[in-house]
Amino acid sequence: MVEAGRYYKFDWITIVLFLLLVGFGWLNIVSASHSGDTVNYFDFSQPYGKQLMFIFLTVGLIILILAIEAKFYERFSSVIYIISMLSLVGLFVFGKSVNGATSWYGIGGMTLQPSEFAKAATALAVAKYVSDLNTDIHKIKDQLYVFGIIALPAILVLLQKDAGSTLVYGCFIFVLYREGLNPIYLTVVAVLVAICLISLKFGVLITAILSTVFILGYHFTRRRKPLLIQPISLIIISILIALGVKYFYDNILPFHQKDRITIWLSLEKDPIKLERMKKTIAYNLNESEKAISSGGLRGKGFLEGTRTTGKFVPEQHTDYIFSTVGEEWGFIGSTAVVIVFILLLLRILHLAELQRSQFSRMYGYGVASIIFMHFFINIGMVMGIIPTIGIPLPLFSYGGSGLWGFTILIFIFIKLDSERINQW
Repeated sequence: MVEAGRYYKFDWITIVLFLLLVGFGWLNIVSASHSGDTVNYFDFSQPYGKQLMFIFLTVGLIILILAIEAKFYERFSSVIYIISMLSLVGLFVFGKSVNGATSWYGIGGMTLQPSEFAKAATALAVAKYVSDLNTDIHKIKDQLYVFGIIALPAILVLLQKDAGSTLVYGCFIFVLYREGLNPIYLTVVAVLVAICLISLKFGVLITAILSTVFILGYHFTRRRKPLLIQPISLIIISILIALGVKYFYDNILPFHQKDRITIWLSLEKDPIKLERMKKTIAYNLNESEKAISSGGLRGKGFLEGTRTTGKFVPEQHTDYIFSTVGEEWGFIGSTAVVIVFILLLLRILHLAELQRSQFSRMYGYGVASIIFMHFFINIGMVMGIIPTIGIPLPLFSYGGSGLWGFTILIFIFIKLDSERINQW
């Protein structure tokens, strides 16, 4: 006989962690968006009322995802990916611009952001292609193909002037690395980032000197030394990259992004002008840091944050939602949120390693990598560790598209994992 409820077994630890983040996130959206008067939690004209409606609709979305046969997601991953890419292309014709980015469809009185759903579609497509029997991730041809799968949505999102979402697609390098991609790619990415930062902060000459010392030092310490032309070529390439970065920063990069990098790396030589830039351009960041620091150890309490209630941080319920946590729940509350995110990531990675199929394992790593990238960038941005980038905190920030996108991402994996749990 078939055990009762056999097909309704899911990993409830992941589900509970998901619910904790969504629930606590909503409480902080209430704090960040209420006007200081009595809160009517069912006021759907307010962000917290709308988010509550999104949460209710999410329940139906979860039921639908879990009701679909797990094999569907693997079998139709390519179709899902193509439909998602078409939805991104359609924005160039039918898209609605919000804050300079054409990333939304206007549907009645609400907006829908397809880039939030494209992440799950891309994770499915990457997992499907690499897990195919005819694919060898060690071959250049297959590497180029999978890089193309990742690059297509990234480029489409970048053309819509949503640089934050574009960066997220870089997380798939970790997924491919887990499946055997040569570590040289991670090394190249790390070196490129280092060259970019050094050239901007210290100039091309210092970059050239450091590159020469490092490359020649590595060359002459090796037991089997290649021809000298190789390190010389690497030095020339490093210098050309540094020159290219400098030119791009000075002549091509949009002013608002350039200003953010200038403030982050303190590139402005005039201290008075730099301080003025911080007070104007980095206003959100400064107020966010003040809100977090004012919370102290235990915070000021729910709905008691003076800087939050006073609306010192513009649009605090979206990208800067973590500053609300810092002010009202303090260091203890902020640490608890970080711990829950880490537990969620570790749980997903643990389950990914338990999967019987490469497709499910890769998709699980894709889910964890996407959540990590959002979490790392958003927290780092709010605390001033990295430059300001418009990217939401997963399951926490206000927005129906973001909530539904991460719900789809996570619960498809929960459904895939349920196949493992329910097998005899």
